[in-house]
Amino acid sequence: MDKSQSLLGDAVFETHLKSLRDMPDWLIELKKEAWVRYKALPFPVRKNEMWRFAHVDGLALDDFVHDDTQGKRECELLICDCGADLNFSDDAHVGGKTLSEELAKAGVLFMPLELAIREHPELVRKHLFERMPDMGSEKYQALHVALFSTGVFLYVPRGVQVELPLQSVHSATREGGSVFPHTLVVAEEGASVTLFDIFRSSKENIRHFACAAADIYATAGANVRYRLVQAWSGNALAFHLNSATAGAQSVVDAITINIGGAHIRGEQHGRIIGKGGEVIMNSLSLARGKQEIDQRTLQTHDAEDGHSDLLYKNVLLDQAHTIFSGLIRVAEGAQRTDAYQTNRNLLLSPDAESDSLPGLEILANDVKCSHGSSTGQLDDEQLFYMLARGIPRRQAQELLVFGFFEEIIAKIGNPHMADYVRQLLQDSFSLQ
Repeated sequence: MDKSQSLLGDAVFETHLKSLRDMPDWLIELKKEAWVRYKALPFPVRKNEMWRFAHVDGLALDDFVHDDTQGKRECELLICDCGADLNFSDDAHVGGKTLSEELAKAGVLFMPLELAIREHPELVRKHLFERMPDMGSEKYQALHVALFSTGVFLYVPRGVQVELPLQSVHSATREGGSVFPHTLVVAEEGASVTLFDIFRSSKENIRHFACAAADIYATAGANVRYRLVQAWSGNALAFHLNSATAGAQSVVDAITINIGGAHIRGEQHGRIIGKGGEVIMNSLSLARGKQEIDQRTLQTHDAEDGHSDLLYKNVLLDQAHTIFSGLIRVAEGAQRTDAYQTNRNLLLSPDAESDSLPGLEILANDVKCSHGSSTGQLDDEQLFYMLARGIPRRQAQELLVFGFFEEIIAKIGNPHMADYVRQLLQDSFSLQ
C-alpha cells in the first residue's frame, strides 16, 4: 500500500476530499477545519490527567494508511431476526436488509450516513458532530471528523415504535489500513428503537487502526437501546468515542462489549439535558495477552430529576491492563439527581493490572450520588469446588467469569445477541 497515504500526511486528506462526490459545501468545510485541528493538536502524553495510567507509546499513526477505494467485501452477519441491517467493509456500504414498507411509510430512516447526507441534508446537519465526548481524545476525534466517509444514520420520528432490533456490522479487512465508522441515532418524542452496532476484523491477527464514533440522541419521552460489540483483531488499535444524550423523560440504555483489540480507548459521555432524563451505561471487557483497554466515562447532569447508572465490569488474564476513569458531574441546578457509578475488576493472573479512578463533582445540594470500585481475584472456594470435581482449571475459570459477566449479558435484552456475545467470550478464552 502507498505510504504516501499515511494518516500523518496531507496527501491522505487531499485524496479523501477528491473521493467525496456530490457532498454539500458545509460538510467539506467541516472536514477541512477538522483536519487543521487534527494536525495542530498534540498526541497524548501520560502526564495529562485524561491519559493517566495509559501506555501512550503505541498510539502513533505513522504506519497506518487510509484508502477510500472499496476493500474486500465481507460476508453478511445476521445475529437475530432484525428489522433491517447495514453491512460495511473498509468504510464502504456493501449491502444489507432494507426496512419494512410499514416502517418506511412511518418515516423511519435507516441508511448509510453518506446517503442520508445527500437525501436528508438538513436533518443530518442539525445533529452531525453536535455531541462528541471531548474526554481527552480530541486529536483522534478531529481525525475521525476529517476522514469519515460512511456509517449509520438512524432516525425514528415522533411516536414510532420499532419493535424488531436494527443491526449494523462494520468490518476491517486491510492490513495496515484504517476505518472511521460513524453512527448517528436520533429518536424523536416518544419514539423507541434498538440498535446493535458490531465492529470486527476479517482476520484474528490483522493489524489496523479504527476510530469510530457514535452519537445517540433521545428527545423527550424517547427510548433508545444501543448495544456496541467490539471484536476487533488482537493487533488492532481502536478508539470508540461515544455520546449518549437524554432529553426530558427519555431513556438511553447503552451497553458496550469489549473483546478484541491490542489497545482500545473507549470514551462514553452520558448527558442528561432534560428533566427526568435517564442514561444507563453498562460494559463488560475481557482483556488478555498484553491488551490494554482504557475506559473513560463522564455522567453529566444538567437537568433536574435525572438518573444515571453505570456498571463497568472487567476481567483480566495474562499481562493485560485495564483503566477505568469515571466522573459524575452534577450542575448547580440539577436538583434531585440520582446517579451511580460502579467499576468491578476480576484478575485471573498475578501479572494483570487494573487501575480504577471513580469520582464525583457535585454542585447541587439535593442529590443522591455514589461511586465504588473493587478489584479482586476468583473466589478460591468456588474454584477449589470445581477443581475437586474434575473440572480443568481453565474451564473452571471460564465458568466463573461467565457468572461474573452474566449480570451485564442479561441486560442486552435479546437472546440471540446475548448468545453471540457469550460465543465471542468463549472463543476468546479458547485462544489462551
